[in-house]
Formats: sequence, C-alpha cells, structure tokens
Amino acid sequence: MDKCSFCGRSKKDVNLLISGTNGHICDSCVEQAFSIVSEDGKGEDKFNMGELSIMKPREINDFLNEYVIDQGDAKKTLAVAVYNHYKRLSQPESNDDVEIEKSNIIMVGETGTGKTLLARTIAKMLKVPFTIVDATVLTEAGYVGEDIESLLTRLLQAADYNVDAAQRGIVFIDELDKISRKGDNPSITRDVSGEGVQQGLLKLLEGSIVNVPPQGGRKHPDQKMIQLDTTNILFICGGAFDGIDRKIGQRLNTKMVGYGVSKETGQVDRENLLQYISPQDLRAFGLIPEIIGRLPVLTHLNPLDKGALRRILVEPKNSIIKQYVKLFAMDGITLEFEEKVFDYIVDKAIEFKLGARGLRALCEAIMKDAMFDLPSQKLDRYKVTLKYAQKKFDQSNVKRLRVA
Repeated sequence: MDKCSFCGRSKKDVNLLISGTNGHICDSCVEQAFSIVSEDGKGEDKFNMGELSIMKPREINDFLNEYVIDQGDAKKTLAVAVYNHYKRLSQPESNDDVEIEKSNIIMVGETGTGKTLLARTIAKMLKVPFTIVDATVLTEAGYVGEDIESLLTRLLQAADYNVDAAQRGIVFIDELDKISRKGDNPSITRDVSGEGVQQGLLKLLEGSIVNVPPQGGRKHPDQKMIQLDTTNILFICGGAFDGIDRKIGQRLNTKMVGYGVSKETGQVDRENLLQYISPQDLRAFGLIPEIIGRLPVLTHLNPLDKGALRRILVEPKNSIIKQYVKLFAMDGITLEFEEKVFDYIVDKAIEFKLGARGLRALCEAIMKDAMFDLPSQKLDRYKVTLKYAQKKFDQSNVKRLRVA
C-alpha cells in the first residue's frame, strides 16, 4: 500500500498523497515543509546580512544627487552619518575600549523640502529594511493611539520578520515636532502624546532590547513577543518645527546686543534662519534634553525657491514628468510638454506654499483628462501646451490646496 515516505501514514489516513519517482509525500508533510523553509530562509533573498559593503560619503552624496535636488548641507550630513553608522556595524572586535556611538539624525525643514525623500533614498541605496512612522499617532502605553513599540513592528514587517535584518534597519520618524512638550511645567497635566512619547522613545534611540508585538500590541494581546535589539538601528527624525525660526531669531538677537557684537553678526540671513539652528533651539521648542542628546546629528533643509522646484519637476531620475512620460509610453504614446508648462506649474506651487509635495497634485489636476481620454484614442504623440494646462487647472478643484 502506498504511504508517505516522511510520516509513514497510509493513503487512507491523509487527504492527499503526492507520488514522486521513488516515494510519496502527504499534504500535511508538504505544509510542514513549506512552513520550515519559509521560517528558515525568511528575508534572506531580500536583505543580504553578510558583510556590509558601504559606499564612501562622496559616493553616497552622488547617489542622493540623482534623486534629490539641492539640500547640499543635509545630503553631506546624512552621507557622513550613515557611513559612520555602518562602519560602526562592520568594525571588528578590539581591545582598545574605543566604542563608536550611534549617530541618530534629526532633520529640520519646511514641509515639502525633501526630508522623507532623503531618508527613503538612503534606504534604497543601502538595501536595508526601512519604515516611516508618523509620530503624531504615538501615545504612552495605555492611552488611545499606538504604543511606541509599534514603530518597531513596522520595521519587522518591512524586513519580512527577519530579526537580524531588522536590527540593522532604518526607522524614519516623521512629524517629530508634533510630540514637543505642550507646556513649560509638565506636571500640571499628563502629556501623553507629547513629553510622554519622548520619554518612551529614549530607550529605542539609545539602544536596548525591546519586546515587540509582531502584529501590533492592542489588537492581538495574546501573541508571542519578538525581542529586538535597537542598538544598531539607525533612527532618522524629521519635522517642520513650524515657528522655530522665531526661537532662532530670539537667540540671535540676544547676541546682537552689547559692546561685544562682531561685525559678522550683521550678515545673518533672515530669510532662512533654519541654517543657524542649534540644539538649544530644539529645547526651546519643546524637545526634552534627553531626546536631543540621543539625536546628535542635527541638520536643516533649505526652503525651495523657483529654480529648485523647476529642477525637481524634470531632473531627478524619478521626476514627476518622467513618470508621466513613462505612463503614456506604456500606451504607445510619446508625451511632450511645452517648457512654459513647467514654469506655470512651479509658479502655482509657490503660490500655494506646498513645496515640492504640491507639484504632484498640480500635475494630476492638469493631466487627469488626458490620462482618461488618450489611452482610448489612436494617437502616437501628444503635446501638453501652456494653454491646455491653464484650462485644465482652472477647471479643477485643486485651488482648495491654497494655504492661507
């Protein structure tokens, strides 16, 4: 009688018996074998956790230049910090008692200047697990919202639950400014989504072993926890910190009073005060000193002018215009634009004060009808004119994006 070559059960005791050249296997053993293979090799094809091959800072900067326009200071800071971080992971054991500390990063810049794009591009280059977490949804444990550990759950998911890969990943915490301390005296009320979250983030940033719920903590309270060591996870934080320029201005003004004023202080660029940001400005804004100390690398992103927005629209490898050209090419249509259309889109983006993020919404408003109609028409070439762009923009409801 035919029987499974693995478990020995006969054909009548199983649902399905698959025959091979020299043996048989039942459906139950197939499922178990699949589970073992999946668990053992999880994430191996996606993330190579062997010896890290990291590009030099200048090479990292050149890679960022292909995707991100301007922001030279931020790109240089990121390149050096990331290079040093992964050198730290690759360092051999030694007896000289010199331990290289982690270089967590905080980026300050207006909305739409490229904070998230920089972090995402760095992760693409390094081929490591990467996740973006919005700090505004985090609260202290026991309160409505997500626990601090949920950001590590997302990193685990991005790593296909490969713990070793996740422990070398990158976490981008967006909207860090939204968890600033709500008042100068935190003892008056419990600040569960402000200082409370900052305190909870401390253990993650400095490096500790954390019990992570693989499916999220509150909806699956009985699940088995996974231990994750955050020592080698690089945390990149970003935020607009709206109003911090006033804190910077106040600090600079105090240095402009008295007999010891140097002539150079008169050269302050008041149109871009973020370039003078320091850790004490973050503290004045509402970040606790412990958080600032665990984010030692501080950089800023400059506001985008018309020239930068124009370049963002057409130059990067993954620029918005190149995406539209590729979409139409898939339908056999060669898409072209008048040069004046680009200037028109940029002017509207500046008018609406949405930065680079607003370019896509404006393009969608202009191109929506063309994307709807042209695939059904027998065309091999189409050119978007300034007159067409103005007409479609006026017909759209995109004007609701205007910022007062």
